[in-house]
Amino acid sequence: MRAMIFAAGLGTRLKPLTDSIPKALLPLAGKTLLQWQIEHLHQAGINDIIINVHHFPDQIIDYLQRHHNFDCHILISDERDLLLETGGGLRKALSALPDGYDEPILACNVDILSNIDLRDLLRRYEQTGVSQLVVSERTTQRYLCFGENGLLQGWTNIATGELKGQDGKHLAFSGMQILNKEVLSRLPYVQEEKFSLISFYLDSMHTTPLQAYVPHDYRMMDVGKIAQLHEAEAFAAGLSEA
Repeated sequence: MRAMIFAAGLGTRLKPLTDSIPKALLPLAGKTLLQWQIEHLHQAGINDIIINVHHFPDQIIDYLQRHHNFDCHILISDERDLLLETGGGLRKALSALPDGYDEPILACNVDILSNIDLRDLLRRYEQTGVSQLVVSERTTQRYLCFGENGLLQGWTNIATGELKGQDGKHLAFSGMQILNKEVLSRLPYVQEEKFSLISFYLDSMHTTPLQAYVPHDYRMMDVGKIAQLHEAEAFAAGLSEA
């Protein structure tokens, strides 16, 4: 299976650190966020990786070259001219592949660290063939809504009361997913150049099922704010010791 790491974000919430480096190269516990993600994928046997870049793209490209791509086969999807969000970024990246949308892909955000067992996630996908959305029961404001069958049926913001689709069991999205070729084949038909994967899922859920995957004993850290960096450092150090 191939993977994609979304690393093109501006890292606005991490200013002033991201005034001089891309978020992907933020160091935590002796490694960059990008290295944490690549090694996590590599340990699960995923060595073909696409990385999209926009903010300080040459720094990321040079960093990968200096580290010999961490013994992986890495392709760069260059978005320096226009930041495409997760949906548009995935579409651009996959359209450049020789096999296009003909195989599943595991896509993840560079700034979310976790202890997820990727091999178990891969087994779930192989057993079901259904696209998997990694979710958890943590407290937040925005949730994906799932039916009794475990399939996506809506999205809600509990702070505003906004609801798209149908309500259901509230689970928080964790920025990771495995998408099968049926879901991916719908990407070229989205009219917008820039769009999020969440909006794409809500448009696709009635024709292509998307299933909740809740990891066992799950711990995760969204490395998104300056105030969280001390906590993120400790979290990353804990991953090294596990």
